[in-house]
Amino acid sequence: MITSFDIGGTTIKAATASAPDALIHLGRLPTPRDDFEAFAAAIGELVERGGAAPGAPVAISITGVVDPDTGLVRCANIPCIDGRRLADDLASRLKAQVHVANDGDCFVLAEASAGAGRGHRVVFGVILGTGVGGGLVVDGRLHPGAAGLGGEWGHGTIVATKTANRPFELPHFPCGCGLNGCLDTVGGARGLERLHAHIHGDDLASTAIVEAWSAGDAAAGETIALFVELVARPLALVVNIVGPDIIPVGGGLANSAALIARLDEAVRPLILRRIDRPLVVPAQLTADAGLVGAAALGLMEPVS
Repeated sequence: MITSFDIGGTTIKAATASAPDALIHLGRLPTPRDDFEAFAAAIGELVERGGAAPGAPVAISITGVVDPDTGLVRCANIPCIDGRRLADDLASRLKAQVHVANDGDCFVLAEASAGAGRGHRVVFGVILGTGVGGGLVVDGRLHPGAAGLGGEWGHGTIVATKTANRPFELPHFPCGCGLNGCLDTVGGARGLERLHAHIHGDDLASTAIVEAWSAGDAAAGETIALFVELVARPLALVVNIVGPDIIPVGGGLANSAALIARLDEAVRPLILRRIDRPLVVPAQLTADAGLVGAAALGLMEPVS
């Protein structure tokens, strides 16, 4: 039995788990963003609430990046843990083994162990939320990559500025990572909104664009077509390099099954492998993905 956490900039959620898909929820607490002692105390309070045996492992899904070699966490949303070796710092206070991974990695672990990727050997998880993220699980184990950045396919100057399918050039928009032309700038919800404004001069929320497209609106249809083109091409490259059996998609844009089906239809003709079933599919786990993924992370690691 472990205690599993899903920690964001606003809320800490916790559960006890005997298996990734066997959670007993412990409730939630506000995230202390600027006081590490208060942060650690909140974790300890929820561990006690769950009644775990002394020294029982703790597993955490956290917003930010976790370097698997150093244990250092980079997390702008929670300043009190930014630059800390979070697992070590919490382990010394809780007197327990602590495992920490970022929320994207925990998402794909969740889908691989208890969601759309269950039973598949290679699972590449995609997040189309505010921006673009991802993670890779092979043979049931997370592949975090160097510095914990494995699966971050949304970055690098990869956006095609012009193709034969459209009569205009697309700018290389600046990205928060410091580069220009990253998929992250056009591939998530904010990117969809940016594309619509660029093409039509109309500021609409991503949900409104998707709803208008579903209702047959021509302008929204142009935006969705461009969005799918821009996302499908780099995703097809990921498929050819990594060879996933399935690609579960999470994040707000995955709430539209029709959009994910359209993306799947665009990706499959672009890859070397011929496949006659859906490859890019909606994720099956939503609100509990962080808890499930953290549980999978903690339960697969040997207790030292």
